[in-house]
Amino acid sequence: MRVSRLLGRTLRQEPGEAETPSHRLMLKAGLVQQVAAGVYSYLPLAWRSLRKIEQIIREEMDAAGGQEVMMPVLQPIEMWEETDRRRAFGPILFTVTDRKDHVLCLGPTHEEVVTHLVRRHVQSYRDLPLRIYQIQNKFRDEPRPRGGLMRAREFAMKDLYSFDADEAGLEDSYQAMMAAYYRIFQRCGLQAIAVEADSGAIGGKESHEYMVVAESGENDVIFCGSCDYAANVERAQSVKPPLPVETPLPLEPVSTPGMKTISEVAGFLGIPRSRTLKAVFYMADGNLVFVVIRGDLEVNEVKLKNALHCFDLRLATDPEVAAAGLVAGFASPIGLKGVRVIADDSIQLGSNFVVGANRPDTHLRNANYPRDFSVDQILDIAIAQPGHPCPRCGGDLRGTRGIEVGHVFKLGTFFSERLGALFLDREGTQRPVIMGCYGIGVGRLLASAIEAQHDDKGIIWPVSIAPYHIYLCPLNLDQPPVREAAESLYQELTTNGAEVLYDDRSESPGVKFNDADLLGMPLRLTVSPRTLRQGVVEVQSRRDGQRDYLPRENIAQQLQARLRALSSGPGTSQP
Repeated sequence: MRVSRLLGRTLRQEPGEAETPSHRLMLKAGLVQQVAAGVYSYLPLAWRSLRKIEQIIREEMDAAGGQEVMMPVLQPIEMWEETDRRRAFGPILFTVTDRKDHVLCLGPTHEEVVTHLVRRHVQSYRDLPLRIYQIQNKFRDEPRPRGGLMRAREFAMKDLYSFDADEAGLEDSYQAMMAAYYRIFQRCGLQAIAVEADSGAIGGKESHEYMVVAESGENDVIFCGSCDYAANVERAQSVKPPLPVETPLPLEPVSTPGMKTISEVAGFLGIPRSRTLKAVFYMADGNLVFVVIRGDLEVNEVKLKNALHCFDLRLATDPEVAAAGLVAGFASPIGLKGVRVIADDSIQLGSNFVVGANRPDTHLRNANYPRDFSVDQILDIAIAQPGHPCPRCGGDLRGTRGIEVGHVFKLGTFFSERLGALFLDREGTQRPVIMGCYGIGVGRLLASAIEAQHDDKGIIWPVSIAPYHIYLCPLNLDQPPVREAAESLYQELTTNGAEVLYDDRSESPGVKFNDADLLGMPLRLTVSPRTLRQGVVEVQSRRDGQRDYLPRENIAQQLQARLRALSSGPGTSQP
């Protein structure tokens, strides 16, 4: 491809709307163009990379027993109502109404449709197992699209669904997909780790996310420095530090004028925050919920939402709190009636806590559970914190940020039971098919590769997914010998199957070199009057900047060897 004919142009100025390195570099390098918030056109360079990523995914899915299909974007809303996921997805679900006033949705995922498909084709255990996948655009009305392709409203996704006769079969499918995912990310030049994750609106009893560690990532990851424990912060657990055991003392009111926050109360009374109990008020599907947790911890709203089995969870407003007769800043579960109380298990890891007195400007010392108050439910609803002991080995937990590039779920029989995907087992008994779901965001994988491999000059593409492998950069094209040599080299390389981006523009060396670094092809070939006099071609690696001068003879074979060496990129970490 000649740069002069390439759709898209590089930018000299930094794009002001970019939030992440990948977003900035994709805009600056002319890879994508925004159409609307969270909606992008992929220009030729990005599209070539995406096709390579898709091919890697297809090869690994096929090798793992997958069969590729294509399912519709438009889905009848009745399917989503049968599984009650219309409410679970809420406003994220795009809906449309056809001319007959039938409501359909633009698929954010395809569990309903694929279950309906399999219901028609699976009658017996002999028809199982099945692994069905597609690569297709998904649609989610994200409230805050960000980071370019990191969180978009329309995005390409590979989704595979497994169907098995029993739990052992599901485990086989799950492990096969986890292994395939490691190979995919490794082949794309990415180091990814698998972490325990919350299943969210997809559902299921077990799931793992694949994370590429990056400061620009929007996911917090907790991991152990001593064992292989790793989890998304939404799912992570920790051993909460206990407090010294004390003899329970009598309740004692204490004046705390104007002290509403945990920090204010603890500072005023000269105690650590861990010696207080914090009250947090939520509205769960329109009902007020009182949450109590030790003052040095924070509520994990994902854990809380799962515990409450609700669709909508948000912090209660001051009027909602007041309407329940509660005094914000001075509330506690002591003497509370008519309000559901959920407690974190940290209330059992201490004694003689300071709590609100349920009247203004007053707290109580020496509150103890269960002596002084009761709760409706007690469980772990706290955010795991770096520095806490690991729940598996007791080692110190650490924190980092990551980009989610894949997610696998054990769905069980949730969809098959609701949608009637049944089969006859060996004994002739009708049973629901056991399902798994496995997704990879293709565009996000592209962006993650740029996040993981770039410098202050531009992108550093892994060979496997680079739009082109070679950036042919002739200097002084106004000189006929240089132009003739460059044209000859371009023809020879392309004839031998090399992927070459030929910068045939009449630009200065500085502009060409800057664009070569920005676009980030693995090898840059420079042809100039000086190299012609010496009978060589200058070859520079984008990854490490190493520069060599190769003889013109057999240049195609020499470059192929270089590219093979560069293909041995970073590996992938097992969880």
